[in-house]
Amino acid sequence: MLRRPRRNRKSEVVRNLVEETTLSVNDLIFPMFLVDGIQKKVEVASMPGIYRFSIDLMLKEIESCMKLGIKSFDVFPAYPDSLKDSIASESYNPETFYLKALRAIKQNFPELCLMSDVAMDPYSSDGHDGLVKNGKILNDETLEILGRMSLAQADAGVDILGPSDMMDGRVGFIRELLDDNGYTDTSIMSYTAKYASAFYGPFRDALDSAPKFGDKKTYQMNPANIKEALIEADLDAEEGADFLMVKPALAYLDIIKLLNENYSLPIAAYNVSGEYSMIKAAGERGWIDPDRAMLESLISIKRAGAKVILTYFAKEFAMLKG
Repeated sequence: MLRRPRRNRKSEVVRNLVEETTLSVNDLIFPMFLVDGIQKKVEVASMPGIYRFSIDLMLKEIESCMKLGIKSFDVFPAYPDSLKDSIASESYNPETFYLKALRAIKQNFPELCLMSDVAMDPYSSDGHDGLVKNGKILNDETLEILGRMSLAQADAGVDILGPSDMMDGRVGFIRELLDDNGYTDTSIMSYTAKYASAFYGPFRDALDSAPKFGDKKTYQMNPANIKEALIEADLDAEEGADFLMVKPALAYLDIIKLLNENYSLPIAAYNVSGEYSMIKAAGERGWIDPDRAMLESLISIKRAGAKVILTYFAKEFAMLKG
């Protein structure tokens, strides 16, 4: 035999020499959950190892993560029902704890990259990503609220806005509003292909943001569809998105690959809560090696074409590789 592929696998050194896909902490964004108050650190029951932090403890957690090499963070707020209403007005209240926390993070760590989420569901009494009237999610009326939210977050120092609502036209609306108000350097990582997935359950537990009625299938995408992702990507690219995101990641590796092959914009992927929790649960039962499963999952997302990966494994990965 002239060709023996095993020769390139004969030792760890040789295997590393020919490794085709490399993953590092520079590829990762660490999603974190914020609650109001002080000295609060509460584990998310369905996400072992992931916590809701008050801002004082979140700053300490961010500092420890940065020492491990993690430089990018996406902060999601958990609001009590008492602060929620039908128009998500708390999202753009300059005195709200979330915006104060974003300012504190950037003031303490100006060198990090801070991402935020733009959608109504954390602040909405209806639990939907858009404005609800008579049982219907209104698209164009929602854009005005998302715009006010985006300006408030940009003013707080956010580097990357993440519109996750899946309303039509929101990227262009937000981009124009940001530019008109002097926030030309604020990036948009659009949730371009966000599917109506069963893998979001633990995240909704963490934020208590499940819809109060119905589901999100009129705005999130059908898991059966591929070409629809190209339509969404065309629109987001034309409207000024700086990144195109696929969510979830592992069940949609083909979509990540599709967008990577068709667009010059960097592709992001969200390794979502359910994907995290499945590995954690199986690992706790001894059914799989959780560290190997984590690494294999993350490398598959990178191999499919994601330049950026949002993952709850970010700190564990950094500790393992450090």
